[in-house]
Amino acid sequence: MSAPHTIAAVDLGSNSFRLQVARVVDDQIYPLDGLKDTVRFAAALDSAERLDEKGQERALQALARFGERLRGMGPEQVRAVATNTLRVAKNAHDFLPRAEAALGFPIEVIAGREEARLIYIGAAHSLPSGKERRLVVDIGGGSTEFIIGQQYKPLRTESLLMGCVSFSLKYFPGGKLTRQALRDAELAARAELQSISRDFGREHWQLAIGTSGTARSLSDIMELNDLSSGGISLDGMEKLRTAMLKAGHIDALQLNGLRADRRPVLPGGFAIMAAVFAELGVEQMNITLGALRDGVLYDLIGRQQDRDLRDVTVEQFKRRYHVDMPQQARVAALAEAFYRQLCASMALPVDEELQHLLWAARLHEIGLSISHASYHKHSAYILQYADMPGFSSHEQARLALLVLAHRGGLKKIGALPQAKWAKVLALRLAVLCCRSRSEQAPAPLTLAADHGGFALNAPDEWLANNPLTHTALLQEASEWQDIGVPLRLSDTVQRKV
Repeated sequence: MSAPHTIAAVDLGSNSFRLQVARVVDDQIYPLDGLKDTVRFAAALDSAERLDEKGQERALQALARFGERLRGMGPEQVRAVATNTLRVAKNAHDFLPRAEAALGFPIEVIAGREEARLIYIGAAHSLPSGKERRLVVDIGGGSTEFIIGQQYKPLRTESLLMGCVSFSLKYFPGGKLTRQALRDAELAARAELQSISRDFGREHWQLAIGTSGTARSLSDIMELNDLSSGGISLDGMEKLRTAMLKAGHIDALQLNGLRADRRPVLPGGFAIMAAVFAELGVEQMNITLGALRDGVLYDLIGRQQDRDLRDVTVEQFKRRYHVDMPQQARVAALAEAFYRQLCASMALPVDEELQHLLWAARLHEIGLSISHASYHKHSAYILQYADMPGFSSHEQARLALLVLAHRGGLKKIGALPQAKWAKVLALRLAVLCCRSRSEQAPAPLTLAADHGGFALNAPDEWLANNPLTHTALLQEASEWQDIGVPLRLSDTVQRKV
């Protein structure tokens, strides 16, 4: 039996922020503590899609409370993810540093399909074992995720820009419940769903599962008011519609199981669920407690045990884009050797940053599948915008920047700290030295950090035997000089070929 240890997941949702602390024993999660704060983060977005100050302050106060609970835990024990609101907020880059300071841990803004993948993992671990295909629907505050999966494997994932907070604000201002408002909201949701209905329709799954706040709230209301015998039913939805229209206002709706924190967003969530039933052919939906934060916890266990989905994704991308396998291995090995030299000279740890460098080295040529000309730009574009399971948006942006920097001028990169430039230098020199695309002894370059820049040395005999590479090193030094980060060459290397 493995020794128990503690991990935690933080979910910055568009309606609620949640913290889950759990103990892990033999790959099983046992909840220890949980916190929830109804922040209504999506409601903080103004007409220009910027987070207003009041909404930011609510969020920061919640994160500070979570941060107190997480004190004493290491960065490898905690993973915090943010969803749709921070995906769309124009000023997210200003808010995130403040949010991370309040929480005490990095926050990853994850893409919609990555959110869907994690939701499915969480849901699958809370469901009975079975071989049937499942449709999992998670209506959040600002987006709704759809997954078709079997056992623990998600097969299709999708995320649509509609949520209970955003729809409630747009179609039910002030909480008024009218037939026209419900019709408009449902038609809007159905229009969104039509883009995925062909792939997520009734013929593709055998069991429908709802998870997270809206689905659980609708299920509780139906069961506690005898509108359904269990879960969410089509007949129960129609009875709830009648009750809502009869009340005329959300504050006048008196139903068992309708919690105060769900009341303001019930109309929008109901309209989206009604559209899901209509467009995807759902007649009965069961409920599970597993959701995004549970998926984050199980994903975190995998990372700790060298079952990191990001490695799987990199391998899939290498195959998908027909990467030259021997070449990527040569570049990765040499980039690692160069980077370790640089880190030793700067007294820096290498683990996490080295992993990102190796991913970049293995994927730096995927753009060749589009065109040889400016292939590094194509590679960077793919890494920035493709769906990459396991990677956050920030991680993809970091990979894209590093791959973009491995070739051509450096002015396009902008300012970076010396530690980041070290990764760029390691990758550029590895690509430069592997230009022959053949098996050769590793280039015997000696690298070190040097007064805000870097220093490079190489043996005389090796330079004499590799005049093309010698010339390229002289040109490389000129590129670094242009951005004010000098690459100082030893007298031997500076000698003209």
